[in-house]
Amino acid sequence: MTTTTSGSTASVSGAASVPGTASVRVDLTALTEFTAAVFRHHGLPAGRALTAAHALVHGDLTGITSHGLTNLTRLYLKLFEDGRCDPAAEPEVLADRGAAVLLDAHRALGLWSASEAVDLAAERAVQFGVGLVSVRDATHLGCAGAHAKRAADRGMICLLVSNCGQQRIIRPPGGQAALLGTNPLAFAAPAGPRPPLVLDMSTTVVPTGRVRGAARAGQPIPEGWLEDRDGRPVTDPHALDRGDGYLKWLGGDPATGAFKGYGLGLLVEVLGALLPGAGLGPATEAWSGSGSPSGQDDNIGFTVLVVAPAELRTPEDFEAQTAGMFDALVGSPAVDEDRPVRYPGWFEAERATEHGKSGVPLSRSLFEELVTVAAERGLTAPAPLPQPN
Repeated sequence: MTTTTSGSTASVSGAASVPGTASVRVDLTALTEFTAAVFRHHGLPAGRALTAAHALVHGDLTGITSHGLTNLTRLYLKLFEDGRCDPAAEPEVLADRGAAVLLDAHRALGLWSASEAVDLAAERAVQFGVGLVSVRDATHLGCAGAHAKRAADRGMICLLVSNCGQQRIIRPPGGQAALLGTNPLAFAAPAGPRPPLVLDMSTTVVPTGRVRGAARAGQPIPEGWLEDRDGRPVTDPHALDRGDGYLKWLGGDPATGAFKGYGLGLLVEVLGALLPGAGLGPATEAWSGSGSPSGQDDNIGFTVLVVAPAELRTPEDFEAQTAGMFDALVGSPAVDEDRPVRYPGWFEAERATEHGKSGVPLSRSLFEELVTVAAERGLTAPAPLPQPN
């Protein structure tokens, strides 16, 4: 193996090694371009490959590593290899009512199709004040917040909800059979001169990526993430993929608010899948057998709602009120002066700024995995940046 670090990329053959480092930093542009090259290698057109790369790298850039490049081989490349994603898919308009559009994604890669859905909804919001785009037969879209933020960066408000197709890994409170997925949602809005508000969350206590990350690291998980068939706490992260550990809803148990997480999960299922006609989690066939987790996240549904405040009220008035709202939040007295009051999206924006300057941090094992991906496809892997003295 030979590696040169004089530029932003390295020529690589065989396995990479970065001795003595717990993590590796990689130039953001080089990392994004490499990821786009991998997607192009698997048949995505150049523009869509770059959009997908930005969405995927967003996870590592902002610190949401459970939805970053760790999923390149574990999730997205497997979608191509298994034929569950069509790199040449062209979304089809099934209904267009001006402010509302229904699309069939035809198994397009969600990493780019979700961004384009947000852009389309934003275009309709400029025309009508509000734009809704609902999509069926989609695939995993990565960090929902990466897509929703596109509208916030244009001064608009965005809600994006996505179900998990016919993947069933969570039980309704009191139920024996797993019937729903983690059903994530994202909400993004301008915050005046500050970074936009970006809420990106699963409706379960944690997403599956957090559990699987602990399993890869050989670490136990805290009580409260998983439970067994009888509701007892599980701390072995491998139980999720073995089928004998069930994720818990946001709120934990019914007594502490599980019906809130469950209700949000159903909100996502209705808006994200029932509305466009995508694959549903709840189905009677899931009652049979042990009720263990089952199914794949195929035929995912998602819906994007974008509101353009500037089309509904005076832009200056909205911007002034927005600035006042977030001034009141971040300027409010804190319990601990070293931990000031912030809001969802703030810390992610701070990390993105820092990583854009100093390089995106990747674990050494993930970096070496990317080098292997490059070597297997005849591509050039991004080089590690020099370690600080």
